[in-house]
Amino acid sequence: MGFHKTGMLLAGITFAIMPLANGMAGETLDRVMETKTLVGATADGYPPVAFTDENNELTGFDVEVAREIAKRLGAEFKPVTPAWEAQVAGRWAGRWDIAVGSMTPTTARAEVLDFPAIYYYTPAILVVHKDNTTYQSASDLDGKVVGACAACSYEDYLRKNLVMDVEGVPPFDYEVTPGRIQTYESDGMAFDDLRLGDGVRIDAVLSNVPTATAAIENGMPFRMVGEPLVYEPLAIATDKGDAEFNAKITEIVDAMRADGTLSALSEKWFGVDLTAVK
Repeated sequence: MGFHKTGMLLAGITFAIMPLANGMAGETLDRVMETKTLVGATADGYPPVAFTDENNELTGFDVEVAREIAKRLGAEFKPVTPAWEAQVAGRWAGRWDIAVGSMTPTTARAEVLDFPAIYYYTPAILVVHKDNTTYQSASDLDGKVVGACAACSYEDYLRKNLVMDVEGVPPFDYEVTPGRIQTYESDGMAFDDLRLGDGVRIDAVLSNVPTATAAIENGMPFRMVGEPLVYEPLAIATDKGDAEFNAKITEIVDAMRADGTLSALSEKWFGVDLTAVK
């Protein structure tokens, strides 16, 4: 899969979860325990992270992580796929209990969300159409049209205002200055535009290595440019304020890491362990 540098570059990282508020006092945990259902927001169109398979079932790394969390809560997992903007906006009003959607814990998001556990790390990289032979580094795309998911950390990176709310993130530079940023609801939609041809609608997409690799392996006419631009810690998110629910999620994810469940799921879906700092 080409992830061999991840562990080296993440060496020594530690992370700090934002302090938990007490406003909800176990409301979410009580609801999950009473209904025996964990309603989890995730994405679609991001193989191998989260996608609809040939049986019209939502699956992928994030989905299986969420199912395991639900199982350890003694609940069934019910996936929902709200718009990304709705997930990161917080104030979910009980529409879903948790978001397992490869969310970067940024400072802005921490104002409305809690991040009880980081569960894996992923490198972000620029993807271009394979017909193009001139783009060899990120800076070659200066002034070009670059696509990214709307309201996600990749859009923040392209706008040069990405601030991650964790300690020890490997330092990164803003290596590309797009002429225009085209946003999409999902990476899949961005890839649909890119595969129309080099420069037809967009010149590149900023995505993550697992998703880009899966797209290429599935026949998309793409190639990745240069080295990863930033290595992101990705977190479970909850609506802000339920300390009891957050503590339970932290406990479960810690146990999944300790007993090897997270590593096994990462190896299954990515072909490499991206779940722990090496």
